[in-house]
Amino acid sequence: MAKEPTNNASIAIDEDLIAEGTSQLINEIRVLEEWLSELDSSKAGDPEIRAARKSYNDMLKSRREMLNTLAKQSKLKPVASN
Repeated sequence: MAKEPTNNASIAIDEDLIAEGTSQLINEIRVLEEWLSELDSSKAGDPEIRAARKSYNDMLKSRREMLNTLAKQSKLKPVASN
């Protein structure tokens, strides 16, 4: 059985998608960290702020997990999750 030729265009697209996805996740992580930092200077007892903090922390954790998964799949160094 003959081996199919490697499609270099497909590889380039995959690399571009990985780079774009990585960049997008890094930007989202930065924004979430900034929002959490702003919330830290707010009233800690406010229920809306507590809910926002929990939501942003959940989103941040999710984005970091996605970034680590993407890094592993693309053989990049995984990003530390705090």
